[in-house]
Amino acid sequence: MRTLPILLAVSFLVLAASGGEVMAQPPPGSNLTFKDWFQSLQQPGTQSSCCSIADCHLTSYRTTANGYEVPINGRWIAVPPDRVLQHVANPTGSGVVCYLVPDDIMCFVRATEG
Repeated sequence: MRTLPILLAVSFLVLAASGGEVMAQPPPGSNLTFKDWFQSLQQPGTQSSCCSIADCHLTSYRTTANGYEVPINGRWIAVPPDRVLQHVANPTGSGVVCYLVPDDIMCFVRATEG
């Protein structure tokens, strides 16, 4: 079949034309107000980005005896303690969780407490 080599060639050309970068896109209907703030978040203990606006979501959360839980895809997921960003001013007024599908939590920020 000749289709696969053609698809590979087209994919390579698209990637090359984009400068080698593939940008994540926000989910449809996303509020871009906090885009720069989301992109500034860094994983605890690293210099790595938590993610981008495509991976960060405003969320409710609850406190348990073991830490925090956030709802992802209809179920409560425990936030690993090493993924909680401490001493981060949160301009959203809500909790924020950055995760990769299905539930790999990269970062969690509590709502700023008044």
